[in-house]
Amino acid sequence: MKKLKFPTAHTILILIALVVTVLTWLVPAGKYDSLAYNATTNTFIKNSEAKSIALPATQETLENLNIKIPIEKFTSGAIYKPIAIPNTYKKLTSKPQGLLALAKAPIKGIIAASDIIFLILIIGGLIGIMNLTGAFDAGIAWMSKTLRGMECILIILVTTLIAVGGTTFGLAEETMAFYPILIPVFLAAKYDAIVGLACIFLGSGIGTMCSTINPFSTIIASDAAGINWTTGLENRIIMLIVCLVITILYILRYAKRVKADPTKSLIYDQKEELEALFGINQKSNNLTFTNRLRLITLVFSLSFVVMIVGVSFLDWWFIEMTTTFLVGAIIIAFIAKIKESVFVEEFVKGAATLLGVAFIVGIARGITILMEDGLISDTVLYYASHITEGMHKGVFTNFMLFIYGGLSFFMPSSSGMAVLTMPIMSPLADTVAIGRETIVDTYQYGMGLFYLINPTSLILAALAIVKIGFDKWLKFILPLLFLLLITTMVFLTISVY
Repeated sequence: MKKLKFPTAHTILILIALVVTVLTWLVPAGKYDSLAYNATTNTFIKNSEAKSIALPATQETLENLNIKIPIEKFTSGAIYKPIAIPNTYKKLTSKPQGLLALAKAPIKGIIAASDIIFLILIIGGLIGIMNLTGAFDAGIAWMSKTLRGMECILIILVTTLIAVGGTTFGLAEETMAFYPILIPVFLAAKYDAIVGLACIFLGSGIGTMCSTINPFSTIIASDAAGINWTTGLENRIIMLIVCLVITILYILRYAKRVKADPTKSLIYDQKEELEALFGINQKSNNLTFTNRLRLITLVFSLSFVVMIVGVSFLDWWFIEMTTTFLVGAIIIAFIAKIKESVFVEEFVKGAATLLGVAFIVGIARGITILMEDGLISDTVLYYASHITEGMHKGVFTNFMLFIYGGLSFFMPSSSGMAVLTMPIMSPLADTVAIGRETIVDTYQYGMGLFYLINPTSLILAALAIVKIGFDKWLKFILPLLFLLLITTMVFLTISVY
């Protein structure tokens, strides 16, 4: 009898989509009215199932709708997505999704996620060009010699830097570019691919979970809750430091064990396969890191620096990020004197290597579309907001942590979760006499913790790049997840007293 294999990321997501399709037949349909600001006409647009009406963009309008958010948050563009209006939930005629909707969902998701999909494909093309130049192999060989005996610094440095990106501007989707680049470095340092994956994914995950000035979570959630984003900042900084230290120590412990005895690796059976996939061989040790290859590596690195600066200070998003990597590939081709025909061929090959990852992102987005079309997302939010009535504040705070963890399965977008849930959830803090910043914290921590294993987040896409099964990841991450969960629950409980 053959040993059963854990299904691929694509199959897992299709199975989840099937479950969600069934849920649209079982969960009652319903929707909150929403409010959006129209800068062109300087009015609010109130959308309900029946009609849309224009309202004056004034503080009085917000107060009449029981929305405790300063008008400036809308007019300044801080809140740019439609928000849910409290106490407007209505049950609607059920819209169960059938087999045709299930079949269409991945296609709709791919179209809806085209921005990140093109980013991933262009990054794949850039990596294809880099592999052609030999800069990666020579650079890895140079780094292996330079870090010999100090490989643990690599773990600390990568995890910390990516966490800084996560906590400041929500570095998440952009990390897809780092896996093909950094995994070979970790393999060359005699670690396994899980160590590299953990440093990148957990760095981003912990950073965004404990966001401090991240405009896509902390700031937008605080705005939607009607408080200043600096309220509760000290607690988030403490949580960032504590959770990051726990995570780094956990990775270092596993990495040390693998380095001492490679058979202790959770993916030891894939060792040769992964080393071949990422080009780790003895020949690379003899490559010379010439000045031309150094210049190529510099241009490659600057592509990421330019992307980070653009996202942080110039309001760049996926179009600008993708363009940056495309231009970087072209400049590298000129420096390496690659022929036009060869450039096109290798660029397309590189993009093709990440096509499966792009499909995973699209299928995951399709699951969200299924829930929206089936009108069950707001129903889940409505019932979740009523479960906490009458709770003691310590129990309430931790219960909200789990509610947000569960909601993130249905709404994996941090900004989308913030604008949809904060106007509904933040007033609940007033009923148990705690600050609304605590709701913002439970939103961030709940989403962040579940993000580490959430199949509708980026973990399956990341695993697909490094060819590691979801079951292997769960074996690695669950002890750490438990540690972080206990730490978070204790911290939240202390914070409300």
